[in-house]
Amino acid sequence: MDWTREARYKPLKNVSEEEWMRLHEVVRSCPWRQSYHIQPRVGLLNDPNGFSYYNGVYHLFYQWFPLGPVHGLKHWYHVTSTDLVHWQEKGIAISPDRYFDSHGAFSGTGIVIGEELHLYYTGNVRDEDWVRTPYQCLAKMDQLGEVTKVEAPLVTGVPEGYTEHYRDPKVFSKDGTYFMLVGAQRTDETGALTVYESKDTQTWAFRGELKTDFSGFGFMWECPDYYERDGKGVLLFSPQGLEEKGDHYQNIFQSGYVVGKPLEIESLKMEHGTFYEFDQGFDFYAPQTTEDHDGRRILVGWMGLPEIAYPTDRHEWAHCLTIPRELTILGDRILQRPVREMEKLRTNRSDKQDELNRAVKVYEGFEGTTYELQASFTTLDWRDFGVRFRCGEEEYTEIRVDPKWKRVTVDRSKSGEAFAEEFGTIRSASLSFDRLITLRLYVDHSSFELFVQGGEEVFSGRIFPSEGSTGIEFFSDGAVSLRATKWDIGK
Repeated sequence: MDWTREARYKPLKNVSEEEWMRLHEVVRSCPWRQSYHIQPRVGLLNDPNGFSYYNGVYHLFYQWFPLGPVHGLKHWYHVTSTDLVHWQEKGIAISPDRYFDSHGAFSGTGIVIGEELHLYYTGNVRDEDWVRTPYQCLAKMDQLGEVTKVEAPLVTGVPEGYTEHYRDPKVFSKDGTYFMLVGAQRTDETGALTVYESKDTQTWAFRGELKTDFSGFGFMWECPDYYERDGKGVLLFSPQGLEEKGDHYQNIFQSGYVVGKPLEIESLKMEHGTFYEFDQGFDFYAPQTTEDHDGRRILVGWMGLPEIAYPTDRHEWAHCLTIPRELTILGDRILQRPVREMEKLRTNRSDKQDELNRAVKVYEGFEGTTYELQASFTTLDWRDFGVRFRCGEEEYTEIRVDPKWKRVTVDRSKSGEAFAEEFGTIRSASLSFDRLITLRLYVDHSSFELFVQGGEEVFSGRIFPSEGSTGIEFFSDGAVSLRATKWDIGK
């Protein structure tokens, strides 16, 4: 389809029943539809939004353009869950139907205030000359699930010194006051976060810019998130425009965090440590967190990236969200582990213990397209070892461990239909470990998520293998002891 401006910004009320049916038929023909990941029925999904635990239920929204695999007129689509693994679709929660969001309801966050869930988002507006004006907006959800917009924006335009790239409000409370972080680009085309303050959640005063130790760190900061835990402050953001540096910053855009002292309200300063990427894989962006009723901090990210064509595009849909991950702080790092509820999806367990010595081995019960695989390797002579999955005659994705140099590498150069090769087909990370290394791998029809050493490093990626590529191979260039367990995952 020729995605003209008119096509990208076509109101849903102007879409015929025949067009909807055609879109759904094309999507249904796709061999790469996911099994247990949140994905759009049709069209494009991107940032998770408004992730909250409210009224005894997890609420998650995502950016949605319904009419194709491109970025166009964005809506907020709503899904809910009582256990983080079984999700119910609730439909569109926020539509771009007011003067302050006429060209898209862009990303934002949710916070429970009183008996309501407040959903803060950026309204995207363009004039006849296609000049953008951003508005920071509010919609409220009641306990019946009804969403009502506040009929005036909370913040109009941008402060002096910033460009039209001004979006993604994060609202949180601290010391009896509400604060809003907004992703921004300065007029010198460097990234930043600005801060607003409110006593009533609706009248907001501009306080200034969040002070960090970064200088010239990318050209735009998107999707901020902030929380405090164990006496520390954690700031998440997605800087665009970082230059590749060794194993780091290899994707088109990055997402990461800093851990430090809690935000100082008077000075708007946050003393912090190193910026770490959340995910060393190929496809991860715009993560968002929430705290649930058990006190857990849980993250969900977009398993995709902007400005990249994916093989599912020709099937009229694109992207999915990651599985939910529980976060814990260790020093200035964050460990990520799949939430325990993922175990509810396990079926058909297979176990194996073996020793490999310069061998490639396959085992009964170790194959499939949707599964969880846990493997621990103990090296006996410090030579490379690992596992290959979604293996076929000429296809596989490889996880390779180099114990001598303490590196883990994921290679998708032979994973199936290629895409985004200009950003490389290999990702690596260095780890501190002795002889034992543990891998926990989630595979779906067109994705993988790998948790190494209990979540010290995570690799996420989309892959598009042939339907017949279902094998799993364990390999070693030397001598290694293996313990592996595999579960099929049901819907």
